[in-house]
Amino acid sequence: MLDHIALHIHSYERSKEFYRLALAPLGYELILEFDGWAGFGWGDKPDLWIKGGNATARSVHLAFRAEDRQAVDDFYSAALEAGGKDNGPPGLRPQYHDNYYAAYVLDPDGHNIEVVCHLPESP
Repeated sequence: MLDHIALHIHSYERSKEFYRLALAPLGYELILEFDGWAGFGWGDKPDLWIKGGNATARSVHLAFRAEDRQAVDDFYSAALEAGGKDNGPPGLRPQYHDNYYAAYVLDPDGHNIEVVCHLPESP
């Protein structure tokens, strides 16, 4: 079980705003900030942390689970509006399994952010 993820990013304010807007459709909020870190999550415990000023050339792939396909679509739109770059529009990825519905966006530092719903389409 994954407890949390930390990303080092180039621009703290730019990335903080990107994740605040892009993850809002999934119910994520900015929960905590201290010593140059911003923590996002549900409830009172952050599970995604970002820290500015020390990004490396390697990108990271993060996949967030969505409760339905509409949340995947909403994430994709919000992330693009927040300055992300398309890396795969919402749609089925049957190479993974029949109900794998996902979208991919590159964040401001080039990290590949995926949101996936594993459930069949709602009636």
